[in-house]
Amino acid sequence: MQKLRVESFTISIDGFGAGPNQSLENPMGTGGHGLHKWAFTTKTFQKILGTGGGETGINNDFAERGFSNIGAWIMGRNMFGPVRDSWPDDNWKGWWGDNPPYHTPVFVLTNHPRKSIEMEGGTVFHFVTDGIHSALERAFESANGKDVRIGGGAATIRQYLKAGLIDEMHIVISPVLLGSGESLFADIDLVSHGYKCTESVPAQYATHCIIKKSQ
Repeated sequence: MQKLRVESFTISIDGFGAGPNQSLENPMGTGGHGLHKWAFTTKTFQKILGTGGGETGINNDFAERGFSNIGAWIMGRNMFGPVRDSWPDDNWKGWWGDNPPYHTPVFVLTNHPRKSIEMEGGTVFHFVTDGIHSALERAFESANGKDVRIGGGAATIRQYLKAGLIDEMHIVISPVLLGSGESLFADIDLVSHGYKCTESVPAQYATHCIIKKSQ
């Protein structure tokens, strides 16, 4: 059965998935870059960055499994880029260059229509204007039986959580405090939505938690 998964989504000790004051120059917000120290050291993410090298071990095991059996992605518009309101032109094609790391269809939630963008490596960005359920339906269909991964950001994950649509989450807790920013779980009662933590694994720079919805 296909699942909707969150993978390698990192939050601070005080629950923020990004810092305040996000911008083109600072896409993760003030202090947000520090959340991902665990990821940047791994072999998996160094491969994505095209640098080679990187470490194996617990952090890399979790990062690697986040790409396993993924047939499509969903993300919010803010994760796709810094452009707000109507698209001024078709120049912005994401943060990742000509060959993004997804290599599958990616469905971007937005209020403003835009033609799909075909990138190198099999990534195709589709822009969905009719809500989270439509995006999920299209993503499952495009995934050809594989799972769908929500890339983020926090607001997009929150929408799917409140709708009870997420089957499994890999949440990474980084030992930093941000003070403010994009909160992931504020005002969401995970227990009443049927979620429980099934695994917690400490590692260098982070603790990995697996949260699953009861069947």
